[in-house]
Order: sequence, then C-alpha cells, then structure tokens
Amino acid sequence: MKFELEHSDPHSQARVGTLQTAHGQIPTPIFMPVGTIGTVKGVHQKELSEDIKAKIILGNTYHLYLRPGTELLEKAGGLHQFMNWQGPILTDSGGFQVFSLAHRRKIKEEGATFASHIDGSKHLFSPEGVMDIQRSIGADIIMAFDECTPYPCDYRYAKKSMELTHRWLKRCYTRFKETEPKYGYPQSLFPIVQGSVYKDLRLKSAETVAQYADLGIAIGGLSVGEPKEEMYAMTDLVCSQLPTDKPRYLMGVGTPANILECIALGVDMFDCVMPTRNARHGLIFTRKGKLNIKNKKWKDDFSPIDEDAPNPTSRQHTKAYLRHLFTVNELLGMQIATLHNLSFYLELVREARERILDGSFRAWKDELVPILEQKR
Repeated sequence: MKFELEHSDPHSQARVGTLQTAHGQIPTPIFMPVGTIGTVKGVHQKELSEDIKAKIILGNTYHLYLRPGTELLEKAGGLHQFMNWQGPILTDSGGFQVFSLAHRRKIKEEGATFASHIDGSKHLFSPEGVMDIQRSIGADIIMAFDECTPYPCDYRYAKKSMELTHRWLKRCYTRFKETEPKYGYPQSLFPIVQGSVYKDLRLKSAETVAQYADLGIAIGGLSVGEPKEEMYAMTDLVCSQLPTDKPRYLMGVGTPANILECIALGVDMFDCVMPTRNARHGLIFTRKGKLNIKNKKWKDDFSPIDEDAPNPTSRQHTKAYLRHLFTVNELLGMQIATLHNLSFYLELVREARERILDGSFRAWKDELVPILEQKR
C-alpha cells in the first residue's frame, strides 16, 4: 500500500494523489460512501460500482462487531467476501459510536465499556481488541481507537482526552505490528488527530500521531456541532502541520460546500452519512442548490430530478415522480434519492480533482460553494 502525491494547486492547499491498495487504486480527493453494517443503505454493490462509481466505501467496527459478528465475518472470508464488494474498504474504529453512547459507556485507561444499543449487553473495546476486530473484518484501511470529544468541550477535558487517545494509539500500533492480516492482503493503520478546537492541542496531537502514520493520517473530533468556521480553522491548522507525502482523512465531513472548502485546505479523503441519510428524508443535492423533494412545489414538475446528474437515473425520472414516491412511502423513492446524492458527491470530488490538475480549482470552488448552500 502506498500513496503518491501527484500535483498541488498553486492557488490553494488542494492536492491530487493516488492511494494504492490491494483492492484497487483510490484517486484523491475522494468521498467514501458509508456502509455501516455491510451495506451502503439503499443501493446495491453493482450500483455503487457502475453508477455511483465509488472507489472505496466504509464499514463500522462497532456495528459489525455486534452484527453479524467477527466469527461469521471470518467464516465468510472477511467483509469484502461477505458483502461481495471488490473495491477497497475503510473501517472506523468505533470510537465515534462509543462517543455517541454517552449514557451507555464508561471510559477508562483499559478502554471503553459500553452497553449494546441492541440488547443492552456489556462489552469492552480496548485498543488491542479493536485492532483484532478490524483484522477480522479485513478492511484495507483501519483506524486507531480514539476518544472523540464533544462540542463544546472545556480545555482540561480536551487535553486529558487527547492524551488518552495518544496512549491508546501507541497500544493500537503495537498490536497492529505484532499481528498479521487474515485474508492474504495488506492492511494499513491510520492514527487520528484529536484536540477539540484548541490550537495548541491540535498541533501537539498532529505532531504525536504523525510518528505512527505509516501510510495516512485522520483528523477526528470535528463536525460534532462546532461552527463551520471552527472546523475550517482546525482543519487548516492541522493540515499545515501534517506530512505532505501522506493522505489526510477528515472524518465525518460533510456538506458538499464543506468538502470543497476542506479540499482547498489540503484534505484528501472524506466520509459522511449526509448524502444517504438526507436522501432517505427527501433532501436532494444539486449543482443549483439543495431541494426538498417532498415540497408541494415539485408536485407537477416534470423536469428531470437533475438534468446535470452524472447518473442516468436522475436524468430519466422527474421531480414529480420522485415526490410521488415519497408521498406514498415507496422504497424506490429513497433508493433513487440515495443513488442520486452519492453520485453527486462522487462527481463533485472527481471534478475537483480535474480542476486542481488544470489550475482552475480555486476560482471554480469560490463560485460554486455559495450556490451549493442555497435552498431551491
């Protein structure tokens, strides 16, 4: 596994590169659809590959550990075989899910104990255990186990949490180095920068985790409720300190505008549930802004869902038809909307890559971002 930085934008910090894995090449910048429990909700793998053109997808350690469980995944030959996805996979460590279970978990030096959201059963996630689980899942890129701080978060807690994350990272790295992949292809461990919205903590964390970054580095603890200006400031600061020869992954971000702005700050990889979750509620992303397909104004609009969409489904079906599907609670409506939004996100980062290469990225981004944030 290796990363090759191919080009840097002269008018911003945007970059173009290629991340090579055993399951294929990943052109950066890239958006990664979230497939939490072995599926990207609402689309099947053929659509992911051929229509959405996803180059890498996510799985989640917490959810896959609970269901279907590592024993079954090992019997299947790993997550790739289990879900019949031939491309690269990245797994989150479960740290964010443990963070979201604030009323169900306790964090100690050993790890995080939590009660399952399914049946209330008690479990322990330790740094070593999380490495073992991700070995069993078999993702190409696996994440270190960290504590994700909330927003707002006072300085003392943020510092204490960051230091715990660093100690856990050392244990993750040791465990990762003393174990082997289970399915005959290499895996790579990404450490995670934490530090909330405090500059000195972010700088310290970036310096520390870079020592454990054999391939790439993630930036965590953002997009947890802070103003976007804070997110951009922390992203800019961290990217300015990270090695230039390793991909930077901004976890859980975000809107199309967020993604373009953070590409300009030097981020290479993104993931977010927003395009799929919002699709299931009828929110459609387009180059002309966001639209709520449930609104009455679309009832007799027989124009395409998005005439500029890269996928034929969005060009062939009308807004009126898609609204009708949502009105009658037809599952096809959520499927079409999900396919559209994911295709839109992937097309957006593909064009960003092209614009970086031809030198027009900054002007294109500055013109497009205000339009993307409009409501139609």
